[in-house]
Amino acid sequence: MDVTRFSIPVETAAPGGETNAYLIGTDPAVLVDPADRTDELDELVEARGVEHIVLTHTHPDHVGGVDAYAARTDATLWAHRGHIDQFRSATGREPDRLLWPGSEISIGDESDRTETITVLDAPGHARDHVALVVSDGGPVVCGDCAIRDGSVVVGAPEGEMRAYMSTLRRLWAIDPPELLPGHGPIIDHPREALERLLEHRMRRERRVREAVDAGAETLEEILETAYEKDLAGVRELARATVRAHLEKLAVEGRVVWDGERASPSEP
Repeated sequence: MDVTRFSIPVETAAPGGETNAYLIGTDPAVLVDPADRTDELDELVEARGVEHIVLTHTHPDHVGGVDAYAARTDATLWAHRGHIDQFRSATGREPDRLLWPGSEISIGDESDRTETITVLDAPGHARDHVALVVSDGGPVVCGDCAIRDGSVVVGAPEGEMRAYMSTLRRLWAIDPPELLPGHGPIIDHPREALERLLEHRMRRERRVREAVDAGAETLEEILETAYEKDLAGVRELARATVRAHLEKLAVEGRVVWDGERASPSEP
């Protein structure tokens, strides 16, 4: 199935300041994550015809063009069935249909629907995050689950670290030929990228736990120990990330965390 990527300039914390939108299929097509309207995307949407609009998640840097393209194409607008209010708030639109893990979105006429996109549950970066498998054994549109260079923000309270790491392992097990991310270039060695992201998270988690074991209690104290780099400009993101790691460690019984102070778990 044909997949076309559009890098759209938007206000985003992601490196490069762009979000990837995707058109999947040809006449008709599925539009994924229209972050904003652009002339180039307008032209191809008009040429191909869009039958469905789907979001990997409803963060602001992924939804800016939803209202315009929904009105322009009369496409079916899909929302995660567990997060309908969040969808309405983010897009200003009512969904036409609801999706959930395992849903299949078919493309084409009723008499010839041979192309399908399968929805995967992929929470962590966001609670409503899904990934999309393009045809059987095809690439996966992974949104903000993965990025080729750097790391993905998983910050509490919106992000959930335990879920995110499970999502990375799920994608690793699927082993798609490519990952099509929400930001940056296509990931053509998915398992290598997913292993790198998992190792990054496990390394940060070790440093958070070591900080707590060494006596750091508050977020600020743990932050200073868990990060070696200069946090100028990204301190709030780092703080949210540390909180997400602490919540994961607390659920697993490896630290005590009450939302304000941390302490080592009892042996």
